[in-house]
Amino acid sequence: MPYTLHRGDALAVLAGIADNSVDAVITDPPYNSGGRTSSERTGRTARAKYTSADSGHDLANFPGENRDQRSYGYWLTLLLTESYRATVESGTALVFTDWRQLPTTTDALQAAGWTWRGIASWHKPVSRPQKGRLKQSCEYIVWGTKGPVDADRNPVYLPGLYTASQPRKDRAHITQKPVEVMQELVRICPPDGTVLDPFTGSGTTGVAALLEGREFIGIELSDHYADIAEQRLRNALTQDDFKLAGPEE
Repeated sequence: MPYTLHRGDALAVLAGIADNSVDAVITDPPYNSGGRTSSERTGRTARAKYTSADSGHDLANFPGENRDQRSYGYWLTLLLTESYRATVESGTALVFTDWRQLPTTTDALQAAGWTWRGIASWHKPVSRPQKGRLKQSCEYIVWGTKGPVDADRNPVYLPGLYTASQPRKDRAHITQKPVEVMQELVRICPPDGTVLDPFTGSGTTGVAALLEGREFIGIELSDHYADIAEQRLRNALTQDDFKLAGPEE
């Protein structure tokens, strides 16, 4: 099978993954964000923080979303340290984050040993306007390498800005990323290489990896979302993939 999906805590499972066995870590960890105060960030569910009251879907919550700021930074550093160990020399890490956690994420990446290479942006064109404020229409992708960049190993030219709305049709996860964005990002992994996602969620990174001819190792704590990811990964292997809505007008 070109993919493996582990069920369990990311740190515990990562400890069992062999050194230098993956080519790219591409992940969307729980941001532990979504609030102005500590109580708002640690005392509310993911659904309460990341969906509006008039949301048209009723998706399941996900765990790991209630750490305070210091524990989030420490935990993410541990996670990225284990991921660094599992990655080959010149391999890459791409980590999603929001504006609140951007400084902490760049710190954690470097503390874990990665060489920070920059920030890409995912632009969501239909994000909610806010009266008297600038629109918060982007999430960010912090990326780095394990040691130097080896451009000859995978001579791709990837953009630094991706524009796509969250999926509407067949959406399975509160923070689900567009598969077309993830298909671009997994190309940072060499052809026939292996992509690792310690926070698989509903499996979009894995689907993108399989569609682009990469192998995939995923880890997911929630049995509910692991079941969804398993089905989507199987569908991707048979090309019986779901259809996602493109950018909204």
